[in-house]
Amino acid sequence: MTATTDAQDQVLAACDALLEAHSPSSMPPEEFLGHQFDAGLAWVHFPEGHGGLGLAPKLQTAINRRMSEAGAPSPYFRNPIGYGMGAPTVVTHGSDAQKERYLRPLFTGEEVWCQLFSEPGAGSDVAGLATKAVQDGDEWIFNGQKVWTTLAHLAKWGMLVARSDADQPKHKGLTYFVVDMEQEGVEVRPLRQMTGEAEFNEVYFTDARTPDAERLGEVGEGWRVALTTLMNERVSIGGTVPPKGSGTISMATDAFSKSEHAGPVERDELMKLWTRAEVHRLTNIRASQNRKLGTPGPEGSVGKLESALLNQDVLSFTTNLLGPEGMLYGSYDLGQPDSAMDFSTPQKAFLRSRANSIEGGTTEVMKNILGERVLGLPGDVRTDKTVSWSDVPRN
Repeated sequence: MTATTDAQDQVLAACDALLEAHSPSSMPPEEFLGHQFDAGLAWVHFPEGHGGLGLAPKLQTAINRRMSEAGAPSPYFRNPIGYGMGAPTVVTHGSDAQKERYLRPLFTGEEVWCQLFSEPGAGSDVAGLATKAVQDGDEWIFNGQKVWTTLAHLAKWGMLVARSDADQPKHKGLTYFVVDMEQEGVEVRPLRQMTGEAEFNEVYFTDARTPDAERLGEVGEGWRVALTTLMNERVSIGGTVPPKGSGTISMATDAFSKSEHAGPVERDELMKLWTRAEVHRLTNIRASQNRKLGTPGPEGSVGKLESALLNQDVLSFTTNLLGPEGMLYGSYDLGQPDSAMDFSTPQKAFLRSRANSIEGGTTEVMKNILGERVLGLPGDVRTDKTVSWSDVPRN
């Protein structure tokens, strides 16, 4: 018996003990998830006492499968930004006090997180951001604007990258903070999508504050900390390992089985898409087995890139199969949702999937990363990397 088998037996036994002592059907979701965290089954590769057991990341797949089969709530859908991006950043760069304070309520969904990176003038070039951070004693004061902030209207905490030194080159003058989104000086405004909902927001900071103790990483090291968030974001968006045939491809197979006009051409197209979905799933399994605690490698961009393209192709195919019904959206809800990426109907999923090639890094940025950092191709010419941010021309 190998060490890997022993470790898997260990975590599955822990899962069974958790489910026997705490049935997910008999208690509120946050209560069950709290027990899961305490058992070290939240992120099994995290340290003991912080939601993990210090084991290999690949074992989390077996845990998630066992929890799903038992009908346990998903921490990802309750708090996707916090679970997929915030937790890895806190556990890698945070103090012991920050890990103790943030990780458990983040996992249970009692405290939702958001990501405050993109700005009107700093989207694909996040390092060019302008939101200002000025130290005032043992606090920092923020002024500026962020945009396309998912679930900011629900968030208790925000991961904020701000410019703490405008005289440094753009990558070196940044600092990373955890910010209370409910304080005075933080204004969240909804951004309406073509689904009708406002899942995204713009956020304005006007003399908002956070203690220096809530800084993640050293002053001026914000870009290094941000890379942990960004790489985990790409894995979170495109690197999940769903059961075979599930996800958006299941919408396509269901629509095909119900279609009265689908023929050999549509069957051939469906099989090509199903094969792509399965290759994507298997690639993500291989990537997850090689993943380590901290900042994932640039290979995570492969999953994110293919996930965006695959979702859009599958849902375009599905909508076409629906015929005229594909144009019937149903209720055009103008509210603000309590979850991200709602794929509840093929029509809604088709509209929402348009954002997949932008969020978490555009398709073009993913190709640049893969070309430069995986294939070793020459990088783009960048004339502003060594110039003080304050001297770089901006619109």
